This record gives sequence, structure tokens and C-alpha cells, in this order.
Amino acid sequence: MREVVLSIPNIEPEQNVEIEVRINGRKKTLNYRVELVTLEDYTESSTGDTVTVLKHVIHEYDKNWELVQIGAPTHDKIPIMFRKRECDKE
Repeated sequence: MREVVLSIPNIEPEQNVEIEVRINGRKKTLNYRVELVTLEDYTESSTGDTVTVLKHVIHEYDKNWELVQIGAPTHDKIPIMFRKRECDKE
């Protein structure tokens, strides 16, 4: 099993969530970030449709973070969750 699902309280967009876990007695910190993509911010540009906007945001995002989940959209916003990549192996 590679993933464990946890319910976390609602957080504001563009905030970090830090979770400490123990795996076989070794403490590990996992960092997550939720970004809220507002579709109207992209209507003026050449990236008009939702899929193209999401591809652009994900492709241009900080490469130290990896995509984990694209959340359920509202009428004009889509939450995207990223996890900080592990820089060094323990």
C-alpha cells in the first residue's frame, strides 16, 4: 500500500499542510500544498478551456512539488493538491 487517505480540516487555498508520520518507527514529514485555480484568470489568454488551463498550471508549477490530486471544481475554481518531492533518501 502506497497511499493512506486522511481527512484534514478545510484550509485556505495556497497554504501548506505538514503531516508527520512514523513508518517502521522512522519519523517522516510530508508536505502538501493546495492551490485554487480560478478559471477566469485564464480567459483572457489563449488557454481558454479548463483542460488546457489545468495542463498549463501543472506544467508551470514549481518542480519541487508533484501533483497529487485535482479536486472537484466549482463553477469557476478548481482545487489542486501538490506534495513536496523528497529531496534526499533516508
